[in-house]
Amino acid sequence: MIAHGFFPFLATVDFETFFHRAILVAATALVWPLLYLTDTRSMADLQMAPNSRWVRDLFAGILFSVIPLLCCGVLFIAFHIYSLRHSFAWIAFGKTVAASIGVPVIEETFFRGLVLGVLLRTGRQYVSIFATSAIFSVIHFLKAPERTSTIVTWTSGLNSIAHSFARFGDPMSVAAMFTTLFLIGWILADGRLRTRSLWLPIGLHAGWIFAAGAFNRVAHRGILELPWLGKNLLVGIVPLGIAGLTWVIMRSWLRYVDAGKV
Repeated sequence: MIAHGFFPFLATVDFETFFHRAILVAATALVWPLLYLTDTRSMADLQMAPNSRWVRDLFAGILFSVIPLLCCGVLFIAFHIYSLRHSFAWIAFGKTVAASIGVPVIEETFFRGLVLGVLLRTGRQYVSIFATSAIFSVIHFLKAPERTSTIVTWTSGLNSIAHSFARFGDPMSVAAMFTTLFLIGWILADGRLRTRSLWLPIGLHAGWIFAAGAFNRVAHRGILELPWLGKNLLVGIVPLGIAGLTWVIMRSWLRYVDAGKV
């Protein structure tokens, strides 16, 4: 399509990034058929309800994920684990902002909205959360390395799928990333169940993407200390602890606001 003058802006996007996002969009497009097949007719069937305080929940989620992660980043710079870059890539930062807006809406609608909602109909809450979090984690590994398809052809998608398991060649990195993503998935599911809506998990998800992406634009890693710290602020034991802190803050805040309703 690019070669024939359609959507020329896509020429600047790595094919693997485009293909991964296209799969998410395709999965979202299949939501309606799946809802029909599972006889889901309303939000109540997915254990969700309209949220009149959606703005509060959205921005609370953003703050709960952004502040601890950026504070962690500042400490990394102070201890020379990361160092500041000499220039700031505004175009790359714009892509980070766009990703922090679009990706959470798509992924939360699909994973915490649809997949978790359908599984909850089995009556097994913790099994449903476990399965959803595991799927959420594994899906993030099924992505070919960047520049796998430098020349895009009609079979580039198949080539991307063929190389999608490349990351499993590094067991330590996979274990560190899977554990963090699994906990993040569980936190997002917990926020969704406690508020019966997607706004809090969307805020949390957006905050994590923005904080990790923005920090990588202003600083670069000096050393790789697996399993303590991986390639970014969302991989490793330390980020796992930061995610756990966000979970504690989220739960404490929800208990506080719920107590105010009494």
